[in-house]
Amino acid sequence: MSETNPIRVLIVDDHAVVRSGLSAFLMAFEDLELVGEAASGAEALRLCAERRPDVVLMDLVMPEMDGAAATRAIRQAFPSAQVIALTSFKEEGLVQAALQAGAIGYLLKNVSADELAGAIKSARLGRPTLSPEAAAALIQTATRTATPGFDLTDREREVLALMIEGLNNPDIAERLVVSRSTVKFHVSSILSKLGVSSRTEAVALALQNHLVN
Repeated sequence: MSETNPIRVLIVDDHAVVRSGLSAFLMAFEDLELVGEAASGAEALRLCAERRPDVVLMDLVMPEMDGAAATRAIRQAFPSAQVIALTSFKEEGLVQAALQAGAIGYLLKNVSADELAGAIKSARLGRPTLSPEAAAALIQTATRTATPGFDLTDREREVLALMIEGLNNPDIAERLVVSRSTVKFHVSSILSKLGVSSRTEAVALALQNHLVN
């Protein structure tokens, strides 16, 4: 495709008003061409096969097939089509789901016309565009401390449960029919993984985070 050809755009949104507004926006740009409108993920897939868009503007929250599922299906069936998630929501889960499904961009519906046009042109060239809110959500996810105790083994959880009951190492060894040195090893590992320095702190953290049943 030469650079002089307009970028073929498909709009996917279950709200007619939104589709109408986006189609009017596209008509204002000579280098963008609206090739179809879909009200659902399934219809988007059908239109991708018929119209072969370069870029798909994808709503995320739709009945039946949601935007992430539709994005994944489109990217698998039509890898040359780029998908930009265009939504009212900025929740971390939605951002991650859209990008993991293969979306190259994530924008909120309050984006300006020039910003959206720029994102469409960037997507056609394989360049991602994220709204500041989406970028912040990803950073927050990446920097959040993992839940304490997620890496405890099943045996360590057993030992921790007995620590919560108030048993000491000899009692735990007797209950689990293992040596005291084995229990001591498990307790040390539990304290290390939980990032605490005492049994009391380990028990408190376990109760606070519901680490054992």
